Amino acid sequence: MPTIPCPRPALLATLLTALALAGCAPAPTADGTADGAAAEPARTFSFTLDATVPGTPAEVFDLATGDISGWWDHTMSGSPASLVIEPRPGGSFLERFDGSGDGVRHAVVTYARRGEMLRYEGPLGLAGHAVSLVTTWRFAAEGDARTTVTVEVHAAGEIDPSWPEVVERTFRHFLVERFVPYCEQRAAR
Repeated sequence: MPTIPCPRPALLATLLTALALAGCAPAPTADGTADGAAAEPARTFSFTLDATVPGTPAEVFDLATGDISGWWDHTMSGSPASLVIEPRPGGSFLERFDGSGDGVRHAVVTYARRGEMLRYEGPLGLAGHAVSLVTTWRFAAEGDARTTVTVEVHAAGEIDPSWPEVVERTFRHFLVERFVPYCEQRAAR
């Protein structure tokens, strides 16, 4: 593998100073922050929720993916033209605002195995902040065509201290108040 020459430290310092003076980059201070701003440490949180619903793991996985507008009720547009999770690696958790193509990709699917697990990474409702959420849905058979759904969320980054409680409460709403009744209604048909 070829070696890439490193610029001389004095040249690099001169370049960074020139960028800072030109307003292209903030000038670093003695404590390493830009313009004296306080350095914020990254924060993390995680939680796990579960619920048992009617249906086989594959059936429940299908209800948790594809068109999720029947149970996912938090959107950026208020009334999206479509709200889907594409259950394949590289697929999107996508909200289309209207027919014009406007919308938002809430997350990217990083793992999908029908009837077993779905994982996506993205900020979801925390878009616009330097935050990463990894959300994993697991589907486990519980005999007689019932499935335990376990949702695990891990977050890291620019996290307001109030967010862990809000995000957990929101996912509890999705799973317990929205997804469970959605699965029960579908099973009753």
